[in-house]
Formats: sequence, C-alpha cells, structure tokens
Amino acid sequence: MMTTAEKEFLDGLVAEIRKVVQGQSMRFMEVCGTHTMSIFQEGLRTLLPSEITLISGPGCPVCVTPAGEIAQMVELSLKPEVILCTFGDLVRVPGSRGSLAEARACGADVQVVYSPSDALAKAEENPAKDVVFLGIGFETTIPSVAATIIQAHRKEIGNFFVYPSHKLMPPALDKLLSDPELEVDGLLCPGHVCTIIGTKALEPLAETHEIPCVVAGFRAMDILLGIYMLAIQVKQDRAEVENAYQRAVTRQGNKRALEVTRQVFRPTDATWRGLGPISRSGMGFREEFKRFDARRRFMLEDKILPDPKGCKCAQVIKGMTLPPSCPLFSSTCSPLNPVGPCMVSSEGTCAAYYKYGGL
Repeated sequence: MMTTAEKEFLDGLVAEIRKVVQGQSMRFMEVCGTHTMSIFQEGLRTLLPSEITLISGPGCPVCVTPAGEIAQMVELSLKPEVILCTFGDLVRVPGSRGSLAEARACGADVQVVYSPSDALAKAEENPAKDVVFLGIGFETTIPSVAATIIQAHRKEIGNFFVYPSHKLMPPALDKLLSDPELEVDGLLCPGHVCTIIGTKALEPLAETHEIPCVVAGFRAMDILLGIYMLAIQVKQDRAEVENAYQRAVTRQGNKRALEVTRQVFRPTDATWRGLGPISRSGMGFREEFKRFDARRRFMLEDKILPDPKGCKCAQVIKGMTLPPSCPLFSSTCSPLNPVGPCMVSSEGTCAAYYKYGGL
C-alpha cells in the first residue's frame, strides 16, 4: 500500500505530465513485459492524459521464442533419457506437437525449476539421465546460466546441458525501430535488463533512430517518472538515453555479470517470433563450453514453423496491433486455452489485456 508521501508524489508526477503534454499526442512503447503488467495492475493508463498512448513491445522472452524452437523443446522432452527443466511460463506454450505440459501428461519428465542451478543439482542427483535446462530469457538471466555452466565445467558434470534460446534486446529494438510502419515517439526501457548491460548499450539506438529512451523501474512512480522524462524529451526535440532507475542501473552495467556471460557465450544470429531472423541477437556457446549445448548433443535440426492460424501474437509483439483486435482473443484464445504465447506468459501482452483490460 502507498504511503501518503508516495501518493502525493504520484499525483504530482501526473500533474507534471499533463503540463508537459499540453495537447500534443505522444506514443510510447514499454519494451518490457513486466512494465506492461505493472501499467495494468496499477491502472496507470487511467491516470495519464488521453494524448499519451502506451503500446507494448517485444519484452517477453517466452513470447518471442519462435514456434520452431518450441517444437524442438517438446521433441527433447519426449526423449526417454532426458529430464527437461524449465521456468514455469514455458510449460503451457502451445507448439506444433503440443505443449510441454501435454508432453508431461504423456510421460515426459518435464520439471519446473526456479534457477539453472536447480537443474544442475538434478543432474548431479540423476547421473543416469541427461538433464536439459531450457535457456530462455534476456540479458537479465544469461549471467546466471553462464555461471552455472562454469560450475558444471569445473565439477566435470557430463550429463548437464543447456538449450540456448537466449535473446539480446538492443539488436531486436534496432530492427523494430527500422520498420517504417512502427509509429512510436519514445521507448520506456527495461530496468532489469539495463542493470546488466547498462544505459550505454542503448545509446546507439537513440542516436541511430533519433528516439528518446528512458530506463525505468517497475513501481508506479518509476514508470510515471520514465513517461514524464520521455514527454520532456519529445517536447524539447531531444533523443537521448536517460536513466530514471539510478538506484539500480549505471551507464556501464554489471561488469562482473557481463564478464561471466562473455566467458561462456558469444553473440550469434537468432530468430524471434514476430521479428524474424536478427543478426547477433542470440547467444551461442564458445568453443570451450560447446559440450553443454543441447542442440549439438541431441543433433536437433532447426525448424521454421508458422504461428498458429489466426493468432496475431507476432503483430502484438511488434506493437502493430492490440490484443483485442485479434479475432481469437478471449474467445478461442484464453489463459485456460491459449493459442499463442502472449496469452500464456505472466509477462504476455494478451494475458495482461485479458486479465486487466476491462478494469
């Protein structure tokens, strides 16, 4: 619950935003799925002036995982020698061969873990099985996966593997902003990603695309402060990277986390749902650690599969449409019966609209 001082600060921010906007329309993209959920949960759209439009971006790692990779993960889970470990959001994402939840119902050993180290512990406990951890996430989660791989390497654990599906945010935003159909005046950038990569990593985006970028935290006050700073930049015709989350984010980022990541992984090309192939937007193993690569260990072939018929997750991820515009939304597609990943993930835009959109 907010204190009186926090409430007064919040009201003051809203008043200042209204003063800055003064009738000028502004479209801001909240890149991060956590921002999307917080904006709905806190009812921030009802506080903002009507001139400000907020649209969601590709900031949900489960949502941007392409259909072909989901199919490979299900294929992996069905191997009798495999224990597949994953974060919970991924379990119910539908694929061409069903979801991991359906595979588990058919006898696959799919286990939900809370960290990659949990998966490593399962490998130590089950030496007769191959334990595969699904590496899903942005820059925030990659260092912990890298640290776990280093630990497995030192312990010479031979039955632990990682399916590499990590994604890097700046290359994706660069491709997204290069799309002439995208109409956006500023980016509300993810605070947790920037705790790792620092604000410096976003500077080429602001310069190349001449777009204001503000890094923000996830409380109501953090988000409104970020929107206020974006509105000022638009009014002043500036395009810079600013930090509204200074208690957690620096310009240089977390050097130790970046070092650990670079020790194990290297940037590689990756495919994103909705955005397609993007150069150097994923993470592949360096030579020393290739034996931990699940794709290599199980000789998985790349799959390029279409999204489910009628599903508009790809357009939602790019900020080109809103979930209610999808013909499947809330009828065929719901949290209990999801068609696309945006309805499954706890950070998915469709899930946010379904749960909070009518409030």
